[in-house]
This record gives sequence, structure tokens and C-alpha cells, in this order.
Amino acid sequence: MKVGLIAATLVAFVLVGCGGGHNRPKGPAASKPARGPTLCGRLRARIDGHVDSAAAVELSGLVLSRAQPEVLWTHNDSGDRARIFAIAPNGGLLADVAVSGADAVDWEDIAIGPAPTRGSRDALYIGDIGDNSETRSTVVIYRVPEPRFAGGPPNATAPAERLALRYPDGAHDAEALLVDPSNGALVIVTKSYGGRAGVYVADSLSAAATTTLRRAGRVSLGVGEPVTAGDISADGRTIALRTYDHAFVWSRRGGESLAAALGRRPCSPDADLLVEGQGEALALTGDGRAFYTVPEGARPALRRYAAG
Repeated sequence: MKVGLIAATLVAFVLVGCGGGHNRPKGPAASKPARGPTLCGRLRARIDGHVDSAAAVELSGLVLSRAQPEVLWTHNDSGDRARIFAIAPNGGLLADVAVSGADAVDWEDIAIGPAPTRGSRDALYIGDIGDNSETRSTVVIYRVPEPRFAGGPPNATAPAERLALRYPDGAHDAEALLVDPSNGALVIVTKSYGGRAGVYVADSLSAAATTTLRRAGRVSLGVGEPVTAGDISADGRTIALRTYDHAFVWSRRGGESLAAALGRRPCSPDADLLVEGQGEALALTGDGRAFYTVPEGARPALRRYAAG
């Protein structure tokens, strides 16, 4: 939400003014990456275009399609109707898709992962998980079969399956949603200005009843680093979370759960995301060697970060 960037900036100002600083992890991750270059060094940002839609003014989630590598899915924060946008890597609008059976209370992130039926196409998972006042008794994930562009734009409407979730320890505000590409396990990382975000897991999801999340750990990124987005690469090896000003990256070991990987120390790429403005979106490429971001605002710039 808009108040977040202001609060984060004030926290950072106080820390600098006091001569201190947060404990933002630096350098490589504690464990060796499973493969060559990662996003742990100096990154170069490239603006490939601007999102070409007058309606896309408060974007708060971003994910790259796995079946359609030239398609990114995004959505607005609270205040819009229930819909998702398909955009090209140059920012061009490909489709504006209404999500039927859904309510847009406070949509904060979007992920992609396996559908519940084996052999079905990937599903989009829309996280209605924002809760600034921490008063919602349940939050909601909307699971939507990914619209396809076979021969042209997809249908203007996509059906949603409503998945209600409850935290085991009371309400939380959250803006980061991850779905494990190997088994469909869902992870929510809460938003904390104090530097310690909660990691909550749903190993399976049911549309018939409310699922109680399991608290599986914490992520310590430092004071003034609230998590505003997250993603996992299609190959399952790279996990990324972002705050308003930094990205944090983990290399995942074979057979390791997302929560276990997030329990280790990440690296923080050399990239200042604060220059974007209000940034609440990040999408990894399939191999985890680059990521896209898009901020809020009119005609926002779509940036791609990769090793220079």
C-alpha cells in the first residue's frame, strides 16, 4: 500500500541519522549455489518499455508465464475490480482479463504454479493477502487456470477458485506469495518493518474448507526492509524477495523446501530498487538469472535486472 514507502523511507532516515544501519545481508549466500552465476553480484537495469494501459496504475504483483515466455501477468492493488493484465516484456498490453468469482479486497502478489489436476496447464495464484490493519480473520488465494494466447488474445474472463487461508497466530499483513513449482506448496512471507518476516506454508489447498497455514520460520532482512513481493524460478532453484529498495536471493538445494531455503542467509544483489518509486512487484526469469520489476504509477517502467 502507499503508506509503506513513506514509512520505510523514514525508518532508513532515522537509522542513517543515528549513525547506524540495518543488518542487510551482504556477499554470497552461506551455502554454495547449485550452479554457476547467480543474481548475487552487480546488476544492470534495463528499461524495455512502459506498461501501456491507462488502468494499470497501482501494480502490486508480477509473474512470468512458463508456457508463454513472452507474457507477464500483473494486477492492481486494492481499489480496482477483479482482473489481471497480460503484458509483453516491452510493456505492451496483451490482454485485460476479468477474474470471475473473485473479489479484489487487497490483491498484493501473483504467482504461477502447478494446477491441482495432474497434466493440466499451469495456474495463476492471486494473493488477496494485504491487511494493513491486521484485522482480517481469513485471507484468500484465487487460483485461475492460466489464460492462453493460442492464435490471439485469451477470453476476456477467467474463472477463479477461492481458497481461504487462516494464520495460526492471528492476522498478518503480507505482500509476497510463492508457489513451489515441484509440488504446489504455497508460501506467504509477511510484511515487517522490524526486520523479521514470518514464513507461512500451506502444503495443500482446499476449496471446500478454510486452510490453516503452518508457521515454518522467519526471514531476517534488517530493520526497514519490509517484504513487498517474491518469486521462485521455474526450475525451482532460485528464490527472490524484494523490499522497497533491495532484492534478496537464495539458491535452493535439491529436495529442500522453500521454507528451509528461506531460513538461510541470502545475498543481496547490487541494485538500488528505490529509484523505481513505490515498488511492490518482482518476477524471476525461468532460469533465475534475471528478474523483472514494475512500480506503481501511470505508465510505469518495466525493468529487467541481470548481471552486467
